[in-house]
Amino acid sequence: MEGSDTMEKVKIYIDGQEGTTGLKIVERFNGRDDIELLRIDEDKRKDPDERKKFINASDFTFLCLPDAASIEAVSMVENPNVRIIDASTAHRTNPQWAYGFPELSREFRNNIKNSKRVAVPGCYASGFNSIVYPLVKEGIFAPYQYVTSYAVSGYSGAGKKGIAQYEDENRAKEFDAPRMYALAQNHKHLKEMQAISGLSYPPMFNPMVCDYYAGMIVAVPIVRRTLAKRTSIKEIHEVLKNHYKGEHFVKVMSMGGEEELPNGFMTANALEGTNNMQIFVSGNDEQILICSRLDNLGKGASGAAVQCLNIMMGIDEKTGLE
Repeated sequence: MEGSDTMEKVKIYIDGQEGTTGLKIVERFNGRDDIELLRIDEDKRKDPDERKKFINASDFTFLCLPDAASIEAVSMVENPNVRIIDASTAHRTNPQWAYGFPELSREFRNNIKNSKRVAVPGCYASGFNSIVYPLVKEGIFAPYQYVTSYAVSGYSGAGKKGIAQYEDENRAKEFDAPRMYALAQNHKHLKEMQAISGLSYPPMFNPMVCDYYAGMIVAVPIVRRTLAKRTSIKEIHEVLKNHYKGEHFVKVMSMGGEEELPNGFMTANALEGTNNMQIFVSGNDEQILICSRLDNLGKGASGAAVQCLNIMMGIDEKTGLE
């Protein structure tokens, strides 16, 4: 195992470090002198015995794997001190795992800090829950509220194969335009959208992947007459501002984005490369549109994973994320 000889450093292993999320986590560790990154030999990274050895030699293991492989990796843990941060979908609705979105509430942050098992939220679910969780908590949305959501994302969330399709100079014309998908309402983030937000039913969700690399916007439209608590747009804006007051990475922007969106356009890739999230409230008292903007590879994946690590280590959660 390669790494520093300094014993005080926290030992980190990334199972699946060659994937998009794994590579981004490694990139975010550049310049950090408080961790020792354990690196498996390239020809053994799929060897179960070798992976097991590295997992149990670590203080923290990141799982950047398909769901089945993540479940298998957790079963390999024999060292009771190993703490797992899973970037897959596999454990996000498991009550024995902490959900890795610390800004949702003090309870979420404390659960992350004290848990040995943390599930990193999905990118779309992060945007959705950043909007809907506070509204359910404040009684503006009843749990049975009919909720719809649509989203646009860069193609980096499609994984290596999807990225290669978009970046192929001989690609098909269909990749030139936004593409709607998960039309059958079977997107893999729906379960955590419902479970974490507090809704009794999954939302109607319409995601689109578009011809740019990274960044996303998740939107939730609201019709006031359908609300459990008939709240004005100003009151909703204040609820969200108060909910995220004092947070470093999640910010509620000016009403209607007047200060941040002078031309009235919201660009989906504006936060690329950051761990930031911006929430915008627009519209009028009868029809309100709430949008959450983030980097699908940042606050929607690797950035959130590193933030969770920092919290679990008991250090400044901004470390390596500025």
